[in-house]
This record gives sequence, structure tokens and C-alpha cells, in this order.
Amino acid sequence: MPEFLVAGLAFLVLGVDLFLKEEQKHNLAWLTAFCLVGILVFTALNVRNGQLYDGLLVFDNYTAFFRVMFLAVSIVVVLMSRDYVRANIGYPGEYYGILVFTVTGAMLLASSAELLTAYISLELLSFGLYVLVSYDRYNPKSNEGGTKYILLGAFSSALILFGISQIYGLLGTTRFEEIGYELTAFSDPSMGLVIGFVLLISGLGFKLAIVPFHMWAPDAYEGAPFPVTAWLSIGSKAAALALVLRLLVDGFVPAPGVDDWQLVLVVLAALTMVIGNLSALVQKNVRRLLAYSSIGHVGYLLMGAAALVSVREDGTISTAMSHLVTNGIIFHIVAYGVTNLAAFTSLIAVYNHTGRDDIAGLAGLSARQPLVALVLVSSMFSLAGLPVFAGFASKFYLFNAVGAQGLLWLVALAILSSLIS
Repeated sequence: MPEFLVAGLAFLVLGVDLFLKEEQKHNLAWLTAFCLVGILVFTALNVRNGQLYDGLLVFDNYTAFFRVMFLAVSIVVVLMSRDYVRANIGYPGEYYGILVFTVTGAMLLASSAELLTAYISLELLSFGLYVLVSYDRYNPKSNEGGTKYILLGAFSSALILFGISQIYGLLGTTRFEEIGYELTAFSDPSMGLVIGFVLLISGLGFKLAIVPFHMWAPDAYEGAPFPVTAWLSIGSKAAALALVLRLLVDGFVPAPGVDDWQLVLVVLAALTMVIGNLSALVQKNVRRLLAYSSIGHVGYLLMGAAALVSVREDGTISTAMSHLVTNGIIFHIVAYGVTNLAAFTSLIAVYNHTGRDDIAGLAGLSARQPLVALVLVSSMFSLAGLPVFAGFASKFYLFNAVGAQGLLWLVALAILSSLIS
């Protein structure tokens, strides 16, 4: 199980750090990246279907994709952290060890098929991120962003846990598939069950920075160390989305009342797309800009989640086109991840050279660092969805799949929102 290897690597990094001289500790980045590459190769070559702990963890192609994605993103984040950590924050052993622990949490989250297992995995991911966001302890912005993230994160975790308790108390199960079976017996769910699902969705909405649960994101992105911001915007978002998609497919799609939860997702997706992209227009700091950009992209992905099923005019449910929507979501996650990594890599190169992360600090970049400027411009064009770039192709595929499910007005709003960005 690759998760055990990643967890073991975290302890290895922390142990090796104790025996290295101070001037040698920056080499921990190479050790961490090399081991993660080995685990990535092992994971990619050993894709097996199965389950563990009586079905609490499920392994399938869906799990394998997210495992490989988290490992690949973490390798890039570790490598982009090397010079940044040495120049700006120090304590590399603790930094890389905690970062690897968050990778373990993300991988377990994608494998979870039960609410309490998912909650524990989510907390493993979140606790590490709380520390990493506030890691630059002498930076007031890091302290502010970390404090807001911790307080609101704890509140959202409480919402999730209370929601799980409500669901378990009324359905008698916390397994995703069994939740779907139990819900089929309810033609009219009780108010307590509705409250449980509302609390669960609200807590997960915070983790994904869905509007109106997004207010922590700009401050956390701005205050966190630059590489941590990259992992926060890609890895943690993808992990929470992996959980939401599995919960929807296994727990909600088989149940009656699909049109009700679909309406909730549609409204949240519309708000997230529009507010995220509009807010990005007025930002002067590149990290806050990318924070709101990531919020907008979560809206696109949430739109795909809402289109996993099609509710026809006669009330019947169709999943005939669901595979196209799923492929569109996966494609957009990959395109967004690669593009965001390119953007953050170039911005870190600028920050290491100038010490600035405001948009005004990018003036004259093409003369100082022409290759970095080219990568940054290309990544921004891709995030905006301009033609010939990866972001355009992934949005086109996703929007086309959602439109095929009948949500044409939402696709039109998404196109308008993309043009605004």
C-alpha cells in the first residue's frame, strides 16, 4: 500500500534530519523527491483493485489516478521548495516531513469509502497544512493566514463531524454505498437527516473553498510559504474533490431526490465561478490572485459534479453521459494542476530573485528572466482558458459534457465567467 511507504518516508526524513549538519539539511529536498519518485513508479506499476479494513479503504482506477497525481504534484512542490526554504524559512527537516504527511492524508482521502475514515484522512491532511501555512513564524501575514485557517478549519471539521453523527444516528451506517441504499428507503427524508447532509456539505465546502465558505483562502494563500500555497491550491483541493465525487457517485446518485442535491450543487457552482473570477480582477498580490482563480476553477469542477446525472423532464434519471462528465472533470483537474504548478514555479523563481510577490513586481520580467516570463504568461493564459492552451481544451471538454446533460444555462454562465477571468 503506497500510503504506508509515504508515511514511512515522512518519519525517515524527520529521522535523517537529526543527523545532518545544518549546512547539509537543504539536501533533504533531494532525498524526499528521490524517494517520492520511487513510490510514484511503484504505485503506477502496481495498480490493483481491492479493499482494506473491511471496505473502509477502496482501491480502484479512480484511487490510482489520484495517488499518482498527489505523488507527482508533491515531487514538484518539494523541488520548488529547496531554494525557497533555504533562503526564507529554514527548518527543512520539519518542513519536508510535514509536507509528506499531508501527501499521506491526501492519498488516504482518495481511497476512503466511509465517512469516519474520510474524516480522519481529512484531518491528517488539514493538521499538516495548518502548520505549513503558518510555518514562516516571523512573517505577520503567515501568522494571520495560519490563524484564520486553523480557526475556520477547526470550525469546519466540527461541522463535518456533527453532520456524520446525524447521518449515522438516522441511517445507522457511515459507508458511502450503504448510505445510498438506506436513502432509497426514504421518500421524504427527515429534517435531522437533511441537517446532517447540510452540515457535511458545508464542512467540505470550506475545504474546497466553495463560495460562501471561501473567505479563508486569500489570506492563507498570501501568508503561506510560496511552495505551500502551490500544494494548498492543487493537492488539498484535489483530495477534497476526490472525496466529494466518490461520496456523490456511491451515496447520492443511487438515492431518490437527485434533483434536490443537484440544485444545491448547481447554485454553489454558479456562485463559486462568478465570485471567484470577479474577485480575482481587483487583486494586486499574485498569491491572492491565484487564490481567487483557484476558487473559480473549483466552481467549474463543482459544475461537473452537479452534472454527473441528468434529470429528465418526466423526472427520470439518466447516467448515460456520466462517463463523459467524469472524464471532463479528470481532464480539467490535470490541466489545472499542471498549469498551476507552472505558474507557481515561475512565481517562486521571481520571488527568489526579487523578494516580491505583488503584481507590480513583475514589471520588466521579460528583460530580467525571459524564460520565466514566458512560462508565467503561458500558464496565466491557460488558467484563463485561451485557445491552444491546456486550460482551453479541458474547459471545452468539461463544458461540452455538462451541456450534454442539459445544464446549458450553467455552461453559458461558466463561459461568461471564463471570459471575465
